[in-house]
Amino acid sequence: MTTTPACPWRIDDLAHRAEMTVDTIRYYQREGLLPEGERAGRVKLYGPSHLERLERIRDLQGRGFSLAAIRALLAGGREHLVDGVFADRGEGRGYDLDELVERSGIDPELCAALRDAELLRDPADYGRETYDAEDLELLRTIAELQRMRLAPKAIVALTRIYAEGVEATQARVLDLFSTGGTTDWAPGELDALRSAAALNTASLLPVMRRLVDYLHHRTIQRLTLNAIERGALPNPEA
Repeated sequence: MTTTPACPWRIDDLAHRAEMTVDTIRYYQREGLLPEGERAGRVKLYGPSHLERLERIRDLQGRGFSLAAIRALLAGGREHLVDGVFADRGEGRGYDLDELVERSGIDPELCAALRDAELLRDPADYGRETYDAEDLELLRTIAELQRMRLAPKAIVALTRIYAEGVEATQARVLDLFSTGGTTDWAPGELDALRSAAALNTASLLPVMRRLVDYLHHRTIQRLTLNAIERGALPNPEA
């Protein structure tokens, strides 16, 4: 009885099956995205696992991920994050900065100020090659604030407060799941937390968003009422 070898293809066969060029495959190998083939004499052979990896790389590139982000996501069992933390939340096309400004309708100078305030970050900061639908929706939201006659200075100050606050909060959340944060864990508890988070990444994020939305809304209500009671907010009818 004969068995099919695990890696039955030469690199040109793999390229044909993946509908890529041999040069592209070798480039991915140099970039650490694709494992080397198994040496058989003077050639290297490839198999279904290599083809599956190439198809995954193409899929992630089509979703706007940079090669650096793809390398990080495919390494060390982190691929589950693709459909969790990095899941798409809108149409798949990308935009450069000029397109983003034009489609949103906001003033270019205000957009520059929002970038300085680190509200609108460079796409490379979150593993993308271009801006996407979420970034466009953000700037359209800013345009709504402008139509409410909020001064650009006020908008920038508001967004800076949120950007700095969310950055600090999420850094603490990430620290909780990675190192345990400041919580005192019994033996095995932190490992159990990490395992549960890894198994439920895709469903964990929307639950956390609902938690944050609830806390944000209730906090605004509570602090606004306190400000009214102290007379710290102007009366619009005065």
